[in-house]
Amino acid sequence: MIILAVVIGCVLFFLLLPTLIVIPMSLSEMDYIEFPPSGLSLKWYRAYFSDPDWMAATWFSLKIALATTATATITGTMAALAIVRGRLPFRSALQALALGPMIVPHIVLGVALYLVFSPLQLTGNFFGFLIAHTVLATPYVMITVTAALQRFDPALELAALNCGANRLEAFVLVVLPNIAPGVAAGAVFAFLASFDEATVAFFISDIGGKSIGRKMFEDIDFNLTPVIAAVSTVLVAISLMLMGAIHLANAQKRN
Repeated sequence: MIILAVVIGCVLFFLLLPTLIVIPMSLSEMDYIEFPPSGLSLKWYRAYFSDPDWMAATWFSLKIALATTATATITGTMAALAIVRGRLPFRSALQALALGPMIVPHIVLGVALYLVFSPLQLTGNFFGFLIAHTVLATPYVMITVTAALQRFDPALELAALNCGANRLEAFVLVVLPNIAPGVAAGAVFAFLASFDEATVAFFISDIGGKSIGRKMFEDIDFNLTPVIAAVSTVLVAISLMLMGAIHLANAQKRN
């Protein structure tokens, strides 16, 4: 057991190491990326928050991520209900198809979406990003809600129906409160899947609408400075805060 714990710890450390390195790199006072930094400064965070291009890309991504969270959460929850509670023919095949966006390489999806969106003038605008990111984020919601529904005792819903509630009332008053942690976790994953998505965004962006992932790619190619590390650190901090909030909410619910 001790050897297994050491091996797992080494693997986790190896996976986290790039993320840990980028934080001190974002505090460098030099005009180029270096590790370890020769001096500490917050100027690259000031550069990020004061740059109108970076802020425009950030707000654009934030709006898309919030809208994607809403659409993907609703769609994923409905899909999970249909798969777990419905009597659908070829249910396994439908479930595999719904999880396809997680399996198919994003670069393939990006090319396909560009070929579909370009004639429809959906590249570089809010609705194009919303559709694409909803496709990418829905499977995360479906997985977490499916797991929550499988742990939920259907007898509770039947009891509500026997007491006079209709299907909608039983879902809202009985089912939804019990699967809320799974829905909330799926919503967080949907937000993160949209907010920092870069591969598909690279294909469906243009000068009219640019996500923060596309902006990072451009700066890596043409203007590589520690501001990239600062932006990466901000994204990591947002991810950790959201996951921490979900963990605390679930812990309070169990207590």
